[in-house]
Amino acid sequence: MAEWKVYTIESGKGRHSVFPGLCKGCGLCIEKCPTDTLTWSKKLGVYGTPAVEVQQDPACIACGICQHVCPDCAIVVEKLKPEEQKKPKA
Repeated sequence: MAEWKVYTIESGKGRHSVFPGLCKGCGLCIEKCPTDTLTWSKKLGVYGTPAVEVQQDPACIACGICQHVCPDCAIVVEKLKPEEQKKPKA
């Protein structure tokens, strides 16, 4: 039985959950991210290609574009409530 791992990180205004077991490494999410928050990971996806991961800096604006363009539903973005958001360093 396959084990589905999820990697979750909070960055800026959102909480990202990335499922490497679903990511085929197409890069659409990286290409479309308006803040360049996504990058290639050292974790491998379903086809042995690099999956994606969320960087802490620059901070995510939780627009959800990456989730919507992913053809494999490998990314889920949850917008954080204002009191849950990490404040930018001054």
